[in-house]
Amino acid sequence: MSNSTTRFSDRVGDYTKYRPHYPKRILPYLEQETGFNAASTIADIGSGTGISTEPFLENGNKVYAVEPNREMRAKAEELLGSYARFISIDGTAEETGLGKASVDLIVAGQAFHWFDRTKTKTEFERISGPGAYAALIWNERLISSAFEIDYEALILHYGSDYKTINHKNIQDEEIAAFFAPRPSTLRIFENEQLFDLEGLTGRLRSSSYIPNESDPAYKAMVRDLENLFGKYNSGGRIRIGYETKLYLGKIG
Repeated sequence: MSNSTTRFSDRVGDYTKYRPHYPKRILPYLEQETGFNAASTIADIGSGTGISTEPFLENGNKVYAVEPNREMRAKAEELLGSYARFISIDGTAEETGLGKASVDLIVAGQAFHWFDRTKTKTEFERISGPGAYAALIWNERLISSAFEIDYEALILHYGSDYKTINHKNIQDEEIAAFFAPRPSTLRIFENEQLFDLEGLTGRLRSSSYIPNESDPAYKAMVRDLENLFGKYNSGGRIRIGYETKLYLGKIG
C-alpha cells in the first residue's frame, strides 16, 4: 500500500516485536540540552505502536501519542494503556488535534519522512509552548558488515518501493531548513539488535515495502534470508547495527 497512513496496518505484530528501540542515553541527553524533565509534556508524533512513547512514560512524563493508523494506535493503547499519563490521539503531524502551546517537547521517532514538512512546521509551532524543542529521531540501519551488505541487497531486490520511501532520502540540509531560522544539532548514538532466525525474519517483515505472506515472492524472500542467516550467524545469532540519529532544535 502506498498510503503512508495505512501501509503498516498489516505489520503491527512484527513492528511491535522486532523494530529497534532507542538508546536509553537519549533522555539524559535531552535533559542536558533542553531542560527536559519528568514534568515536561511530550507530543510523540507518528507514535506508531508506542516504541518512542514508552521511555517518556517510564520517566513520568505526560505523553500525547499522536498516530493516524488505527491498528498501530490500538496496539499502543493495548500496551501502554496502564500508564495514567498516556493519552492516545487520532491525529496527524499536520493536524495533531492538540491545543495551542500545549507541549514542551515534540518527538518524531522513525516518522518525520512521512510528514508534509511545511504544514508540519506550522502545526509544531502552534502546539509548542515557550522554549519548546523538537527531536527528530531515526534508527538508521548500518550497511558495513558482510551480513549487513548482503541483507541490504536482499531488501533492494524484494522491496517494492524501498528506494522511494527510504528515510535516508532526507538530507541534513532539508532538516536544517525545517528548523530554520533557528539552529539545529545532530547527535548520533550507537544501537544494535541481536536476532535468531525467527527474529530476523520478523524484523524483515516489519518493513512496509517488503512482501507479506500473501505475496508470491514471500517464500523466495524467506528462503534467501535463511541462506544469509546460515552463512553469517554466530552461535545462532545475527547482529544488525544502527546509528540512532537525533536532530534537535527549538521549534516554539
